Amino acid sequence: MELRDIEIFLALAEELHFGRTAQRLYVSTARVSQAIKQQERSIGAELFHRDSRNVRLTPVGEQLRADLLPVHRGLRESLERARLAAQGKTDVLRVGMMSSNAHELRRYWDTFRSRHPQWGLRLRHAPFTEPFAGLRRGDVDILVCWLPVLEPDLVVGPKFFSESRILAVAIDHELAGRATGSLEMLGDFQVPAGLSLPGYWGDAYTPPHTPRGRVIERTQPVENVDDIFALISAGESVNLFPAHVSRYWARPDIAWLPIPDMETLDFGLVWRGEAENDLIRAFAQVVRDLHES
Repeated sequence: MELRDIEIFLALAEELHFGRTAQRLYVSTARVSQAIKQQERSIGAELFHRDSRNVRLTPVGEQLRADLLPVHRGLRESLERARLAAQGKTDVLRVGMMSSNAHELRRYWDTFRSRHPQWGLRLRHAPFTEPFAGLRRGDVDILVCWLPVLEPDLVVGPKFFSESRILAVAIDHELAGRATGSLEMLGDFQVPAGLSLPGYWGDAYTPPHTPRGRVIERTQPVENVDDIFALISAGESVNLFPAHVSRYWARPDIAWLPIPDMETLDFGLVWRGEAENDLIRAFAQVVRDLHES
């Protein structure tokens, strides 16, 4: 099995969706399907159960995934060390970004690089579903995500930034013509339900009740931002976002309403306690120093 085929299998084992796997790896859906069929012929057993609605791993697929994950991680780390050596770097800090405003945070990245030229810095998108899985797998060293984070194995570092809140609605929604919205309005509409979120963490993003005690209904399950926008555009849901999303996800089918009566959403640095190292401590110090300056 070639490295690319391993990547396709592992990505599909995580996404459990051929289309999303293809988008993630920048290949066609046919290429994903072809690779999996070839692997199944070589092994002599199905790796995935497929039907019109679901894709899931078979027991053989589960075993192969468990065996391949450490092998793939070791290959990636070996290639990464070779690239770093070629650049005169000794290590790299991998930062997972759950927010979309990395460009507005350039001074933090630039300061880290200038203070520590011996180290590299790589930014990666982090999904909001199973939000801490990437940290726990070792895919990233630090996660930038909204707070609070109350996980016993994770360390919460300094607050990174805070954002006011906005409500996304369809351009022809009854709220679209308003200058502002309110948290109370959410009691009149449905919002998407993020899959595999810790309850307290999801509630910090979208409260379960309005200020007057009305339930904010979470209905349609979503796995990514594209799913959320599809529901909003169709008029089936509204959704809260941090304010920067309106700048980085401008769309002709979406209107944005400031929600001035909501508290700001705080984003902070989070990492695994057992994985803390000099790079993590150095970046956390950069954030502290720039906040104080």
